[in-house]
Amino acid sequence: MVLAARVAPAVAAFVAVVALLLTTACEAPGRTVTDDRAPAPASPGPSPYGVVFLGPGDCSSRGPVIREVFCRSEKAAATVLARHLGTPSSGPPCPDATDFVLHVSETGTGARSRLTTGYACMRNLEPPHPGDPGQGGGPLTVVGDCVTASGAGEVTETACADAGGRAPRYRVESAVERRDRCPDDTDLFVSLRGERPVGCARRSTGW
Repeated sequence: MVLAARVAPAVAAFVAVVALLLTTACEAPGRTVTDDRAPAPASPGPSPYGVVFLGPGDCSSRGPVIREVFCRSEKAAATVLARHLGTPSSGPPCPDATDFVLHVSETGTGARSRLTTGYACMRNLEPPHPGDPGQGGGPLTVVGDCVTASGAGEVTETACADAGGRAPRYRVESAVERRDRCPDDTDLFVSLRGERPVGCARRSTGW
């Protein structure tokens, strides 16, 4: 983030999923998941159940293997809030409640849909929810989040309840279309995604 003065079975399908935040690695029949930290294949998994692999409302498993599972299964760990084409940087923003994002690529004659390349916005079925405001994690910075500012003109999201660190800390109080619409007492402008790309943050004296 820059400070502005403040994803029916598929056969022979190839699927690559890379977690942006909770990065995992696996390999299922016709699908390969790559861990960008340590690329390695994993054991085969069951066939997915929806028309689109990890489509909206579907659920994924936990652990080192990413699989599509029934949401009522004890193996279910996260659900898909939204599925988009392209990449997170160029496509529609994920919902604010997103805990992590999965990159998904599906090709070959067995591909089950035309949604061939895209990403899935995921939310854990149970806490913790790093994407919630103030929790210090998740792929998005939203109103209610806290950030620390560096001298290099960048900000890093941090948990609002975290008392550690010496860097000045700010809380994003509102989101607006332009900087000049932030309140007069705004101390930092933070780049956000969506229709209101400017976050108006105030320095907290309570940390």
